[in-house]
Amino acid sequence: MTMHFRRVALACALAALFASPAASIDRAYTTNGATCDGWPRAPIEMAKGMCAGIVIAPPSNFAKREIRLPRLLLPPDGRSWLVTDLGGWGTARGAVFKLTAERGKGASLTKLLGNLHMPHGLARGPDGKIYVGEMSRIFRFDPSAADPKATIETVVSGLPDNRLHENRHPLSYFIFDGNGDLLVNVGAPTDQCEVDGKPNGTEYCLESEGDEKTAGVRRYAYLGNGKWSSHFTMFGEGLRNSLALVRHASGTILQAENSIDFKTANEPFEEINVLREGAHYGWPYCYDRATPTPVWKGVKDCKSFEAPSRLLPPHAAPLGMLYYDGAMFPALKGKLLMTWHGYRPTGARLVAFDVDEKGVPRIDPKARYDVYGGASVAYPARAARALPLTVDWSKIPDLRPMGTPVGIAVASDGAIWLTEDKNATILRIATDKP
Repeated sequence: MTMHFRRVALACALAALFASPAASIDRAYTTNGATCDGWPRAPIEMAKGMCAGIVIAPPSNFAKREIRLPRLLLPPDGRSWLVTDLGGWGTARGAVFKLTAERGKGASLTKLLGNLHMPHGLARGPDGKIYVGEMSRIFRFDPSAADPKATIETVVSGLPDNRLHENRHPLSYFIFDGNGDLLVNVGAPTDQCEVDGKPNGTEYCLESEGDEKTAGVRRYAYLGNGKWSSHFTMFGEGLRNSLALVRHASGTILQAENSIDFKTANEPFEEINVLREGAHYGWPYCYDRATPTPVWKGVKDCKSFEAPSRLLPPHAAPLGMLYYDGAMFPALKGKLLMTWHGYRPTGARLVAFDVDEKGVPRIDPKARYDVYGGASVAYPARAARALPLTVDWSKIPDLRPMGTPVGIAVASDGAIWLTEDKNATILRIATDKP
């Protein structure tokens, strides 16, 4: 895909353009009044033929935001959107909002559910109902009911109560397998399964292979009639954090791994894993292709674990994936889209991958990854070439923040919608026209 760069000048505040409280307060993005398919144009450098429009841009002041940390979004009826709002880390300030947005008329938010514990996951179930992943459970509800809260039904309970500081990865995510089973991420409680810098266990990690199975993807069997088993099996183990899961039409399940958080910028690599029942993918013992972690060095043979299918840039922090099936961008049809949430120079991107018939990104022996403020870098092993749809989303003072993309969805017209949690912004990527 041919890329070009666009620099947008600093201009007036967005206050008059958005339906949001405290309109006079400064916002993360500024614009010169140009539009992107009818929406205020975001000053983000996009791939040729694409532009980003701003749907929601709350104030930069966190305390004055109505929607604080938007995570995932879902179009329930083709006319509006549902958005999960984390609310804050370690709090019960989470919510589910209904977003109504119309070209040229701004947007409005209606809170459907409140006082939730860090809601993140959001999906339509095989029964057509709306499912939400809240800390320690998955529930469903009817967003069109007069009292949505009264329709809440817990379908999976007993997930780890991942309170901040007691668990490093407190958010769960889920997808439905082809037979209706729920595949649920349970993140690792620590970075390397360590206590005071030493292994939490002797022969194996107690966090992932002890009594409570964390750091993996659980399978809850569908029992029919809207019910799932209260017991689970481990679908995939040794996965530090699986907030990006996707199922291809072929049945392939992909997981994008948020790897160990080393201080160095060039390691470890994030991963794309092709999940298969019962496989172990190496956390906390190994990283990259087969390198022992500092905490567990010498305890396990890294060759005994499933190696990553593809490498991703170090610290990119993949948080969202889907296969594009819209009509607006024919060149993206069938490609895998992925959000990179990372705050380091490899993150802050929306990218696309060409995939094979199984939905797995194709290996490119010449693949490189981009670094804001530096030269691109070659991968040391199996990787795919990422096509950047947001060509430059680095921070420019007084113009734009560094991008923090999380959720990704495709509208009925084929436009790509994105959430940014830290910037509390919702964007619409469309064909480049006013």
